[in-house]
Amino acid sequence: MSLENRAKQFAPFAAIRGLSEAMEKKEKIYVEKIILSPEMEEELDRKMHQVKPGEMATVVYFCKGEYLKKTGLVARIDVNARQIQIVDEKISFNDLLDIILTPN
Repeated sequence: MSLENRAKQFAPFAAIRGLSEAMEKKEKIYVEKIILSPEMEEELDRKMHQVKPGEMATVVYFCKGEYLKKTGLVARIDVNARQIQIVDEKISFNDLLDIILTPN
């Protein structure tokens, strides 16, 4: 048997499809949502009033057991629906932890 053919029999293969993806999901560490103190709420509210559509911003928000960070143009702020839209991601005001304005 040639070396090349012999090496092929030891090549890795996926015995069970999706196993590696399932294992990665299992490895995620889920966290509880942080309850903002009145001071933190006041600071977040102050930052929310500074944000304007068309500006660059970074938001830190809670989503499905983890905190995510999204940077991009603020497409829309909907006070009635209580949502901020960064690019194409709509984020509830209730899920926001922090907003960082990007200086121009």
